[in-house]
Amino acid sequence: MIESLLKHDRKVVIACLVMVSLIAWAWMLAGAGMGMDGIEMTRHSLMNMDATANQEWTFSYALLMFSMWWVMMIAMMLPSASPVILLATGINQRSRSAVKPYGTAFAFASGYLLAWAGFSIVAVAIQWWLGTNELINGMLQSRSQVLSAGLLITAGIWQFTPWKQACLRHCRGPIAFLTRHRRNGNPGALIMGAHHGLFCLGCCWFLMALLFVGGVMNLIWIAGLAVYVWIEKALPGGLLTSRIAGALLIILGVSILL
Repeated sequence: MIESLLKHDRKVVIACLVMVSLIAWAWMLAGAGMGMDGIEMTRHSLMNMDATANQEWTFSYALLMFSMWWVMMIAMMLPSASPVILLATGINQRSRSAVKPYGTAFAFASGYLLAWAGFSIVAVAIQWWLGTNELINGMLQSRSQVLSAGLLITAGIWQFTPWKQACLRHCRGPIAFLTRHRRNGNPGALIMGAHHGLFCLGCCWFLMALLFVGGVMNLIWIAGLAVYVWIEKALPGGLLTSRIAGALLIILGVSILL
């Protein structure tokens, strides 16, 4: 059985990535512990309905918000990171045949998701600050035109910065990173995964902030951002696509102000 799995390590890794992604999306669809399902929360967000009051912040509520953000990041980002994880698996298999490929892939993916766990902690802190200042409603959606416009314009400007473009080039072509900065064993794969996750954060963190504009639990908005991230990273013309998206975000933000 084990020998058979080793012969089909790529299929095992793909199956695991698909399973984790589906579980994350299923949990989001179920409502992520927010008290109503994802479809109902999406409806409230689209209608700009403040169905619930801002919750009192307790340690357990903060943990719930962290889990919501992290699972959301897993659902959104893991599909677009899957090609890199599979590439790392192939390189590991060829260079260290003694290391189980699917084990190393698990370590690399874990490091990548830990980077997004760090982002989720920051997102919870920002959510707390916005809620405390009554800038978002109980559906975690912006109440302020200035806030919405500011996030859109800033995210649009970020698309043109050299930092964004450098991170996007890395995400679109990670072979040099994987070969030049190779670390042995699962601990090395964990570090490499986290390192790659930081580049991914630099590429997408302002896009994730736009969740406060469309609604943090708006499944249509979440899926739209996830699809855009995949297009930007995987399809031809990704660098041009990022600039076009940046211009559109700026135009949309200015139109909201006007």
